[in-house]
Amino acid sequence: MASASYIGGGAGKLELDDAVFGESFHGPLVHQAVRAELAARRRGTQSTKTRGEVHMTGAKAWRQKGTGRARVGALSAPQRTGGGVAFAPKPRSYTFKVNRKARRRALRAALTMHAERGSIAAVDASKFETPSTKAAAAALASLEGEGSVLLVLADGEESCVKSFRNIPYVTVLHADAVGVADVIGAARLVLSEAALARLSEKAVAT
Repeated sequence: MASASYIGGGAGKLELDDAVFGESFHGPLVHQAVRAELAARRRGTQSTKTRGEVHMTGAKAWRQKGTGRARVGALSAPQRTGGGVAFAPKPRSYTFKVNRKARRRALRAALTMHAERGSIAAVDASKFETPSTKAAAAALASLEGEGSVLLVLADGEESCVKSFRNIPYVTVLHADAVGVADVIGAARLVLSEAALARLSEKAVAT
């Protein structure tokens, strides 16, 4: 069974369940889950006006015959300045479905990836009874590797959240809000014991 060391010189190690951190990596499945999560985060509020919605006169630009110029219709046509947009984007939902079992397997694969490359660590949230960014930065200094850090916490660990949230390149998320995209996009992963239990529950729930 794999384990994660505590940052900041904490005693002992946090055991990682093989049922969660023993999943083989499946690239296409993880890619599909990440695409679905990122698409669901899009607001989908982009909207432009078609030729029928622009506020413009309905009169012809000039008369049909006698000018020597080509005939022309409404000034709201897309090829004219100030006209509507051809195939205009409208508000829409970008979400698409990924099966529940597939999402859970993708989450297990992403967590396993961190365990295999040694980029996962634990944090003792009880040590941060009073918010202290200085103490949080000192604890992170003992974390091996380089790059962004995803810190996952659970309910009742607000002081720990306040300690880490203002540190550059550190993203703090609640365990219920963490997705495959967050885990796979972080260079290093730090978990509290309660957050690990919640993530494990999400990853193996039936």
